[in-house]
Amino acid sequence: MLTFVAIIAIVGLLVASAALLKARSAGRRAERLAESYWELRYETGQLKARLNKLESLGGPVADDPEPAAKQPATTSFIPLASLKK
Repeated sequence: MLTFVAIIAIVGLLVASAALLKARSAGRRAERLAESYWELRYETGQLKARLNKLESLGGPVADDPEPAAKQPATTSFIPLASLKK
């Protein structure tokens, strides 16, 4: 009887240690993802600032009709209810 309880205790400790290792690795991964997110946000802001600076220095004019024709078609929202009809 004592050996059965010891085996259950050992298995429980192994499962708990495996869960702890998995949680630690998930925490490290979440930290890396959060860091990547903020780096991308920063880079996006930097690129927007550079784009605004280039446009103010003599880039394409917003009211020029030709750049509007070159823009790719955008996808618009279509509600599912209209597709069922």
